[in-house]
Amino acid sequence: MMIFKPWLDRWGLQPDGSPIAGTWAKLLPVLRDGEPAMLKAGMTAEEKKALNLLAWYDGDGAVRILERDEKAILMERAVGERSLKAMAKTGDDEGPLTVLCAAATRLHAPRTTSPPDTLVPLSVRFEPLRQRALTHGGILARCWTEAQSLLATSRDERPLHGDLCHDNMRDDRRRGWLAIDPKGFHGERTYDYAIMISTPEFPSARPSPEQVQRRASFVARTAGLEPARLLRCVVVDAGLFALWSMSGGHEPHGLGLAEMAAGMLDAA
Repeated sequence: MMIFKPWLDRWGLQPDGSPIAGTWAKLLPVLRDGEPAMLKAGMTAEEKKALNLLAWYDGDGAVRILERDEKAILMERAVGERSLKAMAKTGDDEGPLTVLCAAATRLHAPRTTSPPDTLVPLSVRFEPLRQRALTHGGILARCWTEAQSLLATSRDERPLHGDLCHDNMRDDRRRGWLAIDPKGFHGERTYDYAIMISTPEFPSARPSPEQVQRRASFVARTAGLEPARLLRCVVVDAGLFALWSMSGGHEPHGLGLAEMAAGMLDAA
């Protein structure tokens, strides 16, 4: 709790739950003037940069930033009871995917102000695949090949949330579904839909080929995407997830998903 104390005092906050140890930061549910909010501290440099995109959204389709300094941020806290992951666990694939596609459309919409200059181009995002393709070959080489293809033919570029998964959409009783935790990329909009294709419990539960095919077809149709480009994005994103897992000493489950999506591309 000590990590949060300076901002509890400075911003007039009262704890409203237990601290949460996130992957990239530490969070604390709080109240300010009786209203729910979320205090985040201990952020990485990448997380701090990504907050510029959240600020640019200005509450349109995403949680609002209420206070911010160099080391912490106070955000709107969505307190609705609906959960996309819970919906998916009941066997409802299309309901959560419809919400996620609508969220992407809203976040991708043009705005009156220029996007932040801290967005990471997809060329930089994809770069870790290049070296691993040279040293490991196999499916990682295929991931890099697909990444190069996407970059060489990139279209419809815009700021990207970068992590529009089931967990990163939160229900708010007053404002509906709101996105949290953008990563802050820039590139072809198709890439923002790739993460939606895997199962919400991934990597603890892997999707079947039938599930991947069904979800990819639904998302492509709903969002007006070219199915082959969406599958290419799935291959690349799964490969990047595998690299992230390997860097943390975990099983690279993303490789299986990358192979699955690559097989679907070849069959098509």
